Amino acid sequence: MLAHLRRGVILALVALVLTFAYAYAGTGVSQLFFKHQADGSITANGSTLIGQNWSATKCPGHPLGSCVFQGRPDDLGPYADTSKTTPSPAGHPGDDPLVSSSYGGPPVNGESGGTSLGPRSKEFLTFTKELVAYWHARGVDPTPDLVTTSESDYDPDISQDDALVQIPMVSKATGLSASTLTHLIKQETMGTQLGFLGTSYIDVLQLNEALVKLEK
Repeated sequence: MLAHLRRGVILALVALVLTFAYAYAGTGVSQLFFKHQADGSITANGSTLIGQNWSATKCPGHPLGSCVFQGRPDDLGPYADTSKTTPSPAGHPGDDPLVSSSYGGPPVNGESGGTSLGPRSKEFLTFTKELVAYWHARGVDPTPDLVTTSESDYDPDISQDDALVQIPMVSKATGLSASTLTHLIKQETMGTQLGFLGTSYIDVLQLNEALVKLEK
């Protein structure tokens, strides 16, 4: 019996050591070779893995958010709780990962995930029309991506077309030429993985950081 107990204790200790060794080895390798990614892909303006709310960015003499490129409407324009003084139809702020205790109040953490509103939903149609109007007021003819949310509500990326249609808005607010912004967008476009996996995309945070450098 003691022999079996001894073997059991030794096996448990070996398993415990291997478990911690594996964890520390993985952490060490990631910090050594992929430190930026392992630390959350953080820049001075946030994480490139999380969609940011750019709709409140101040643009003197121009509508809010028009001097930067904007992502999908996770917390954008009519979908942002803080952009309203009264509740939206049916009391729903849209596919918004931020939830305010009261409209106009400070936002608090909400849950990730879409509302799953279907194409026949009047509420969904209302919010889509509000977003189309939001973009038209800024001189943008929006793509479908810019008026529909991602499933996670935290999509940090947009397509090249999503960025290109925003050029008139950003050009007018920043004074940068359309050709300069087009070149910038092409520079910031990430290709497919291994040349064939997925589709090309643009990280909005990195695009706006590159935009700020052009303005200086």
